[in-house]
Amino acid sequence: MSRNPEYQFVSTDVEGLVSKMTAAYEMITGATVRPASPENLFILWVADVMLQFAANINFAANQNVPSRAEGENLDALGDLTRVPERPDAVPAVSTQRFYISAVQNSAVLVPFETRVRSSTGNLIWETAIDRFIPAGDLYADIPIRCQTPGTVGNGYAIGQINTLIDINNIPYQSRTENITVSDMGADRATDDEYYELMRESMGAFSTAGARAAYIYHAKKVSTEISDVVPNSLLPGHVNLFTLMKDGTPAGAEIKSAVESACNAENVRAFTDLVSADDPETVSYDIDLTYFIPRNQQTSAADIETAVLGAVDRYIMWQGGKFGRDINPDILRAEIINAGAKRIVLTGPIFTPIRDGLDNTVPQIAAVGTVNLVNGGFEDE
Repeated sequence: MSRNPEYQFVSTDVEGLVSKMTAAYEMITGATVRPASPENLFILWVADVMLQFAANINFAANQNVPSRAEGENLDALGDLTRVPERPDAVPAVSTQRFYISAVQNSAVLVPFETRVRSSTGNLIWETAIDRFIPAGDLYADIPIRCQTPGTVGNGYAIGQINTLIDINNIPYQSRTENITVSDMGADRATDDEYYELMRESMGAFSTAGARAAYIYHAKKVSTEISDVVPNSLLPGHVNLFTLMKDGTPAGAEIKSAVESACNAENVRAFTDLVSADDPETVSYDIDLTYFIPRNQQTSAADIETAVLGAVDRYIMWQGGKFGRDINPDILRAEIINAGAKRIVLTGPIFTPIRDGLDNTVPQIAAVGTVNLVNGGFEDE
């Protein structure tokens, strides 16, 4: 959501101010102010000082409006909402499986903060709790968290975190690997993200399981969540569908956290059964040929780069919200704005997408294959 434009509490119309001051001076003194006269230069100087004051007043006043406030000023306004503190960066998490070489007669401890990493990466992970490998078992599954907060720890595939650093921590250890894709890492909320969370928190005052309340509590889990659709596929059942900023449905870790947050006793309506579920994915392909106008000041290479960027923006936009119809006209406009003369578009074709607000499973558009052909130059 875009934030409001800057509000004008005090006029900063320089021409109007100079005109009023000049007219007032001439009325008081009876003298005519000439463009190069000392009187005019003095009036311009005074007007400049007054306009600086007006700009400062406007800035200070806007910092008292949540939709315009920035930085620490926005943080101070958080006390007026249910989000008194800006969400800080949080580490990615995963579930790590620790193996021992043989079954033991007594439990084997995997200590808190035992460190692991991927075989190729520099990020270090640590166990979040103490846990035993039970006697008679060969492994235990333990939650781990990245030591570096932020999105940098997201997206490690199953089996990629596979190197034990603290070898001496676990007797009889043989190997280790993550059994879920790492997720949940989020950067510190930007001003726009924090304002959006503050605004949505107004819907959380209901204790009746309102749709807006579920959206707020789900989004509070991570700043990487871009869209949430709560609906009810069965009476008394709340289904939560969560979409990430990169246009992908939430993974196992995010879904688990959303389900936990929205099942809290002070959030969930007493008779609701809440679950986090997967949306339906509607795939589309991009297949087009674009032509570059001849005799342009912009080089063909720059236009080609701009077209690639336009396609990337379209893919992010198309997958950024549940129920966003697959719209080839948006893609066409992006590419034309990037400098192309015309395009021959084979795909995608317009396809309606369900938003799930009518208590159906929501849909999200996901790109399949991308085929871009540079058709070369064309005359106007």
